[in-house]
Amino acid sequence: MCGILGILLANEDKHVNQMLFDGLTVLQHRGQDAAGMVVAHQERLHLRKDNGLVKDVFQQHHMVELRGNVGIGHVRYPTAGSSSCAEAQPLYTNYPYGICFAHNGNVTNTDDLRDKVTKELNRHVNTDSDSELLLNLFAEYLRVPLLNANDDESMAEAIFASIEKVMSECKGGYAGIYLINGIGLVGYRDPHGIRPLVIGSRKSDIDGRLDYAFASESVAIDALSFNLMRSVKPGEAFFIDMRNGSLKSRMCDSAASYSPCIFEYVYFARPDSIMDGISVYESRLKMGEFLAQKIMRLYPDHDIDVVIPIPDTSRTSALQAAYILGRPFREGFIKNRYIARTFIMPGQETRKKSVRLKLNTIKSEFAGRNVLLVDDSIVRGTTAGEIVQMAKDAGAKNVYFTSAAPAIRYPNIYGIDIPTRQELIAYERNEEEIAKKIGCNWIVYQDLEDLIESVSACSSPDLPLKEFETSCFSGKYVTGERIGDDYFEKLHSLRNDSAQNQRRISSNNGCESMSNDKRLSRSSNDRGSCEAINNNMTQANVS
Repeated sequence: MCGILGILLANEDKHVNQMLFDGLTVLQHRGQDAAGMVVAHQERLHLRKDNGLVKDVFQQHHMVELRGNVGIGHVRYPTAGSSSCAEAQPLYTNYPYGICFAHNGNVTNTDDLRDKVTKELNRHVNTDSDSELLLNLFAEYLRVPLLNANDDESMAEAIFASIEKVMSECKGGYAGIYLINGIGLVGYRDPHGIRPLVIGSRKSDIDGRLDYAFASESVAIDALSFNLMRSVKPGEAFFIDMRNGSLKSRMCDSAASYSPCIFEYVYFARPDSIMDGISVYESRLKMGEFLAQKIMRLYPDHDIDVVIPIPDTSRTSALQAAYILGRPFREGFIKNRYIARTFIMPGQETRKKSVRLKLNTIKSEFAGRNVLLVDDSIVRGTTAGEIVQMAKDAGAKNVYFTSAAPAIRYPNIYGIDIPTRQELIAYERNEEEIAKKIGCNWIVYQDLEDLIESVSACSSPDLPLKEFETSCFSGKYVTGERIGDDYFEKLHSLRNDSAQNQRRISSNNGCESMSNDKRLSRSSNDRGSCEAINNNMTQANVS
């Protein structure tokens, strides 16, 4: 799970650094492990990236040097590769032109692609990141057509042809933004539309020209005062030419079809986002409605006194569930917003210890009451178990637990850190066993059919969506993988908590500590830890 952002301003005298910073901050919920941005100014690329939150990675002396009217940014939580800052994005390759890349998602055929890139194309791959493979493939496929690209149209043709080849080679769910130095921005989305990408525009201060922005979610477009144009379609690519301000798009996969990740609507996206024409907020209201209806079917004589959400994502669903049930909605948990979200915190023990630091109860809302707790989803069950105990400690008579999503029984392979099956609480357990495991009286999960209807009912008549990527609930993968394949055995060895902890311990890779980067004074040779990428990759300058 990552957040990506790309901005091109028509006025070459303007700078995108502050806009990238603000946009990445808005997308911070999509990744808290690392952040980075690269900007282009007078055909020189300036890069800054490191592990940490946006506010920590970019200091004043970095921002001063991140000059340029075009740039891309990234916030990361690792689901492939390691946590090393060497894998923080954007990534860079120097030929042709100098290309930088920001990527959200996960490629599933990385072994085949790595062999192709290193053994057939003879390109160096420096990390374990699938993003580096996507970067090198695009750069290689763009190299040859560029030799014959002598005008704007042929340049666009070369770019779209290269994207077509990348899509034909890569399996998985991905959205990406390339910055081609001196040429422009390219944004694209996988043929199933699993990972999100939107495009926006606004009037610039140059007559007849527009500023453009790509983002993982529309909230970044809104926050930067751009107008949302639409979501990038599955298998579609956009090319924004910084030389003349033109915008071109093309379908790069003739077999593309919509199967967006339904977990974006359940959990990841902010409620004020619009994704594929669907309001995330409205879809979560529907989830709460269907959830309440199921509770009334299963427990028509329920004794629920109060409905309490688990902050923050479930609040919208809990509000509507309370309305349908005819029970009061109350805030029983107060969140400390300076603690990282437990779902995307590395390591099971860290997650468990963080719950009581993150949440505190308002005891008067629990004391002597039968409480219905509503969460967006239950992954490992660590948080759920701790929360149930907190409700009991606050005096709840009975604790009932509900999930606005179905039981998660399968790993996600498209860029979400839902790990191996054995680490999922719903693995080989029924609802009664899960309720006993987390300590509640009973538990109710959303039905998958109702979840799909919750989202599809909010789609536009112009773009009615009926198919979604639901693999973590159904075990059916739209790219053809099957549970039991060798791929899942490899996934288990890479993603289980012990393996991730081991990589975390050994993943410094020579990166400078952030504490060494906050100097108040700098020598004349100090670039403030912003890497100036020497651009010696124009065709006339390759040697």
